[in-house]
Amino acid sequence: MDEKGRPTRPMGRYVFIGFAILLAFTALLYVLAMVAGNGGAETPDDADRAAARCVDKPDLAQAIDDARVGEVAGVLASDTQDLSDLVFNGPDGAAMTLADFSGKTVLLNLWATWCVPCREEMPALNQLQTTRGGEDFEVVAVNIDTGSLDKPREFLEEISVTALPLYYDSSTDVFQEMKKRGLALGLPATAIVDAEGCLRAQINGPAEWASDEAVRMVDVVAAGGGQEG
Repeated sequence: MDEKGRPTRPMGRYVFIGFAILLAFTALLYVLAMVAGNGGAETPDDADRAAARCVDKPDLAQAIDDARVGEVAGVLASDTQDLSDLVFNGPDGAAMTLADFSGKTVLLNLWATWCVPCREEMPALNQLQTTRGGEDFEVVAVNIDTGSLDKPREFLEEISVTALPLYYDSSTDVFQEMKKRGLALGLPATAIVDAEGCLRAQINGPAEWASDEAVRMVDVVAAGGGQEG
C-alpha cells in the first residue's frame, strides 16, 4: 500500500512487460527481413558469384569468331553476361529459368508463329537437337505467342517437330528482357549459353541450324574454346 492507502504494483512486472514487447518487436523485424529476402533482388553475394562465373574468355571468343563461316557466319561472339536468370515456362506450365539447364550448353531461341523466318528455321532447330542434343547440349526454343498455346502446338505438330518441347512465355517478358540486354532486336533471336549460364554467342535473325557449321559452333562453345577445327 502507498501512503494514501492505494495498492502498489511491483516494479518487476513493468520490467517484464517492457522486455516482452522488445522481444516481440525484434522477432517481427527478423520475420520482415526474411520475407524481403525470399525471391527478392539479387544480393551482393549472388552478383559476386555470377561475376566469378561469367568472365570473358578471349580464347573462346576467338574460337567462336573462327567458327563463323558458311551457314552460321552471322553468329557473333558476345560480351559475357549471365543469362541464367531468364524466366519462361516449361512444357508442364511451371516457371523455370536457364539455370535449370546448368551443366549443359544451351542454344536459346525465341520464336513466334507469326514470325515467318522463325517458322522456317524450326525444322533446322529440331534437327540440331536430334543430331547434337544430349547430356551436354540442348536446344531451348521459347515461343512468345501471346494467345492460346494451341496455335504453336498445332504448328509444331504440323511440321513434325518432335525433338523440341514447347517452352513458352505468353507474357513476352523474356523477349523484353533480352531486348533490354541488347540481345533481341526482333525475331528470331538466338543466344548460345555455356554450361555456367553465361552468354558466349548470339545472332538476330535466322540461321541454318541443321548444318555442319552449326554443330561445330556448338562444339566450340561446349569445349570452352578448346575445340580444334
